[in-house]
Amino acid sequence: MSKLARDDEESLIARSQRGDVQAFNQLVLIYQQTLFGAIFRLLGDYDTAADVTQDAFLAAFRGIATFRGGSSFRSWLLRIGSNMACDHWRRVQRRPADSLEALTETDEPQSPEVLQALASSADDPEAHILTQELQGLIQHGLQKLPLDQRVAVVLCDIEGLSYDEVAAATQTTLGTVRSRIARGREKLRNYLTQYRELLPRDYRLSTRTSDD
Repeated sequence: MSKLARDDEESLIARSQRGDVQAFNQLVLIYQQTLFGAIFRLLGDYDTAADVTQDAFLAAFRGIATFRGGSSFRSWLLRIGSNMACDHWRRVQRRPADSLEALTETDEPQSPEVLQALASSADDPEAHILTQELQGLIQHGLQKLPLDQRVAVVLCDIEGLSYDEVAAATQTTLGTVRSRIARGREKLRNYLTQYRELLPRDYRLSTRTSDD
């Protein structure tokens, strides 16, 4: 983020802390895609993610006076959103099984571990044709991860938070975060290697080499 953008954001935050709803709405416009994307990857359902995202922004507005700028505002929002997504997920798990299955059905997820491979293959016709099916495959892989590992992988590998930021967001130790990310990545990689034909060419080669 440039200094100008950072100064603008700090001004919007300060105004929001004084109760300026219009200023906070500007922050919502800046971060709504980021927050929705993270929550969607955790929950796997667009409508549910939209509802939780809205609730997370409401919670952020109510609690913005507590934001002190020790971390980035983006990280602070992701902490709120991921915590609310986890709370929702746990509530769903206590309901009948069909509710949980409905929550995880989706067609257009995003990828944590092969994002760079997909991005670098954006102009590759083969990769473009396979993207939709691959996206669905990755979302299923994410949903198979235990919730704590899924949160750590999404926040680190998709949203780009540091291990320290993930630890703060999940209120756990750095060692626990490292373990969750390592285990989550391994499980997701093992899941994806069952479907090599859907992976971008470079990723197919890297997974085959790692298995040899």
